Amino acid sequence: MANDRTARSASATPPAAAGGVAATLPAPKKKHYSLLTRRDTITLWLMAGIPTLVVIVFILVPTVSSIVLSFTSWNGVGAIKFVGAQNYIDLVQTYKPFFPALAHNVIWLLFFLFIATPLGMFLAVLLDKNIRGTRIYQSAIYMPVVLSLAVVGFIWFLIYAPEQGLLNNVLGRTEQGNQISWLGNPSLNLWAVLIAASWRQVGYVMVLYLAGLKGVDPSLREAAAIDGANERQTFRHVVFPVMAPINMVILVITVIESLRAFDLAFIVNKGLNGLELLSTLVTNNIIGEASRIGFGSAIAVVLLVISVGPIIFYLFRTLREEIQ
Repeated sequence: MANDRTARSASATPPAAAGGVAATLPAPKKKHYSLLTRRDTITLWLMAGIPTLVVIVFILVPTVSSIVLSFTSWNGVGAIKFVGAQNYIDLVQTYKPFFPALAHNVIWLLFFLFIATPLGMFLAVLLDKNIRGTRIYQSAIYMPVVLSLAVVGFIWFLIYAPEQGLLNNVLGRTEQGNQISWLGNPSLNLWAVLIAASWRQVGYVMVLYLAGLKGVDPSLREAAAIDGANERQTFRHVVFPVMAPINMVILVITVIESLRAFDLAFIVNKGLNGLELLSTLVTNNIIGEASRIGFGSAIAVVLLVISVGPIIFYLFRTLREEIQ
């Protein structure tokens, strides 16, 4: 009987009342789960923020400042005077070292393209084979890339020294009056410095081409061998076209390295007496005896515009290939 009364009272309870009680209860909150902890988030912000800050402070700000200063006349001490495009006009019309320096940069580029790059490619092809001691040879050829250009310049200064220099000793030109001034003669010093720079560039190109050769599908070589192609024909018609992305990267790097060449020329004689380059002109005008920061900035902007060209070409070609 008691159970019957309990059932009748439960059935007599209005549904609205039950719903009203349920409605008054708060809805459960959804929990958001993250795979990153607070420490991970801080680490990621630091890893992304610090390099970005470095790029802004040491690259973007100086670049924008150089562009602005190129339209001014300023010696670093007095008032900044706006002169418009006069620095660029003087650079082309009255500044005599500009075009020889530009020609030297072009010679530097051609020397790298037609001597250093083919030599690096040739060494890469040789060392890509399974020969004994290939790792030792690779390390020895790549060693100059690890050294700073200041050390490279010191090494070659000892080689080119007029008195007791290695090269003059080999040629028997160490006696007084019979010496060859490799770095002091304006008709020789550019070529001497180019050989020193290529000593480093060859190792860099060799490593890049070795990486490209390791990525070539071996089945392509096997198919070419089955078709009767010899080793030279296989490289020319099969391997080299496959390495087109590596060739483009090396081309861009070579152009940039030729334009930014500075260390060796400045170490030898501060970029003077036949070693004028665009980069040394920038330095000599900005921190020289007669400091012309505005004029030096104009040369730097010209160098920047020339350098950006190959980069834009490379990015355009890469994006077009990805879209296709």
